[in-house]
Amino acid sequence: MNTPRRNFLKNILATGGALVLGTAVLPSMADWPDVAFQAKTTDEALMALFSGKDVQDSKQITLDVPETAENGAVVPVEVSTSLEQVESIAIIVENNPVPLVSQFNFTENSVAWLKTRIKMAKKSDVIVVVKTKDGNLYSTRKSVTVAKGGCAG
Repeated sequence: MNTPRRNFLKNILATGGALVLGTAVLPSMADWPDVAFQAKTTDEALMALFSGKDVQDSKQITLDVPETAENGAVVPVEVSTSLEQVESIAIIVENNPVPLVSQFNFTENSVAWLKTRIKMAKKSDVIVVVKTKDGNLYSTRKSVTVAKGGCAG
């Protein structure tokens, strides 16, 4: 067997081994809040995510969403906060069939800012809950009307 062919085969085997190891290890590393995503109400989702801790309203959280979303399938959301040591940011849509839309976890030196698009079934409050490293919860909310057929309704 010549050297290029041997190197090619070694690389293929190494890549296959890495893929097998990666698919076995990565799912165990994911912290997926199953119960929270199965919740049917906002209160159930908050209980599953934060074990019933009190949530305080905060003016240190900025939530930028349109008052009227032209298309409920792609509603732009931007969240930022001046709170220190942010651990996670959760986005909840009160009147969605599954209220918890997403939860973003941050590392110690991250900037607590995110921009995403969410799906909304109908007019609802969009609620953002920020959890800090000390376990305190802060939130803000804004109402969004979902246009029907391109007309606000």
